[in-house]
Amino acid sequence: MFLSRILQLNVLNYSISKGNDLKKLFLIIVISFVTNSFAQEILIRSLQVYTSDDEKSFPVLTTKNQLVIEFDVQSSTLPVFNIVFRFCDRNWKPLDNIFFQNYGQNIAYFLDHFSLPVTVEEADYHFINRFPDKAGYVSFPFSGKWRFYVVDPQDTTKVYAQGKFIVANPEVLLNVELKKETLEDKAYYPPELARSLWVIVKTTIPENLFPHFVDEVEIFRNHLVDYSLRINRNGPFNFNRKFEWDGSNNITFIAKDFRPGNGYRQVNLMNTNTYSAKNVLAKFEGFESDRFYKNPLPDFNGGMIFYNHKDPYATYMNVKFSIKPSITIYGDVYLVGAFNDWKVLPEYKMEFDGELYTKTILLKRGIYDYQYVVVNGDPDIPENIDWYILEGNNWDAGNTLNVLLYYRDQNYGGYDRLIGFSRIKTK
Repeated sequence: MFLSRILQLNVLNYSISKGNDLKKLFLIIVISFVTNSFAQEILIRSLQVYTSDDEKSFPVLTTKNQLVIEFDVQSSTLPVFNIVFRFCDRNWKPLDNIFFQNYGQNIAYFLDHFSLPVTVEEADYHFINRFPDKAGYVSFPFSGKWRFYVVDPQDTTKVYAQGKFIVANPEVLLNVELKKETLEDKAYYPPELARSLWVIVKTTIPENLFPHFVDEVEIFRNHLVDYSLRINRNGPFNFNRKFEWDGSNNITFIAKDFRPGNGYRQVNLMNTNTYSAKNVLAKFEGFESDRFYKNPLPDFNGGMIFYNHKDPYATYMNVKFSIKPSITIYGDVYLVGAFNDWKVLPEYKMEFDGELYTKTILLKRGIYDYQYVVVNGDPDIPENIDWYILEGNNWDAGNTLNVLLYYRDQNYGGYDRLIGFSRIKTK
C-alpha cells in the first residue's frame, strides 16, 4: 500500500508539472482504483463452525462447551478481522433492541491465526478461535439463536463471512418420542415417500412461566436449519401438526410429517495418492446415480472434517460432481452439502448436457457429507425442493434431531427465548 501511494504521488507531481491534462488525471484515477481494489482482495474459504465437544453437528452452545470458529483466508498480506456477534429472533433476524446488543462483550478482537504451508493453494492463513474467550471479551447471555459476522475492523458493514449457532440454557425438560408412521394427508408415489416419524414433544411448564406464552416447537434434521419444521399453537390448521394443552402446565407438540430421508453421500478427499491433482472427480469411478432404494451408509449426519490444516497436503482441489439419474427429472438438480451450509443456492445448480448433471466446486482436502436435490420452481420456496426423490426415504437412516421450544418473553420489549432444547440421535 505504501509503494502504491508513492506511485500515485509521483504520477500526480508529473501531471501537475506537465499541465495537469485530462489524460494524466485519468491515469491517476485508474492507478488509485487498481491499488485500492488489490488491497481489498480478501477471500474467506472453508468456514467451519462447531462446538468443542462435537465437530460434526450443528453448533449448539451450552455451559459445558465452547463455540469454535475457524476458516482459511486467501490474501497477499495478513488481514485483520473482528467477529461481531448478534442475538436473533426465532427466524435468525438480529434484534435491534438495545437490551440485546450485549455491548462490551459482542465483538472479538485480535483473532488467533497462523500461516499455512507454502504448498497450500487458494489460501494463505488459517484463523481458529474459541468463544466465550478466556479474556472475557465475548459472552452469550441470551438463550436462543445467534449469528456472527467476520468483518473489517475499520468498516463493519464489510462482511467477509457469516454463520449461525444456537445458545441453549434449558429451563424445562423436553420428553421427545419418535414413532414410525405413514403420511396420510395425500397419495405418495413411490409409496416409500410416505414414510415418516411422528415427533412427539411433551413438557411441563414451571410455575414462574405462563403456559400461554409457550407457543412453538421447531425441529430440524442434522444441519438443515434453513428448512426446519415448526409446530405453532397459533398457526393455521395443518393436518400434520398438532398442539395439545391440558389447561394447566402440561403441553404437547406433535409433528407427523418428519421424513427421515436417507444416509448422506460422502466425498472423501483424504487420500493424497488418489487425490493428488488439482482437478479431480468426487467419485473416482466416475458419475453417480440415484439411490432411492439403497440402504443408508455411515455418514457424519451432515458434517465435515478437514485434513490437518498445518499439513503441506491440506490444499484445495477443483472437485467435479456428476450424477446420471435413472428416472425422469422434473425441474433442476442442485448440489447441497456441508460445503455450502446445506443451502439450495443458485451457484450450486448443476449443468445438464442431456445425459449427466455436473458441477465443479473448490474444496479443501477433507471429508464432506452431501446430497442431490431436485427443485421444481423457485428454490427460495421450500415446498419446491424435493430432498428425497434422488436419495430415498428410509426409516433406518441415522439422523440428529434438534428440538427447540420457544417462549414469547414479554420483558425488554419482547423477544423469543429458548427455554427448551433436546438433541436426539436416531442411530
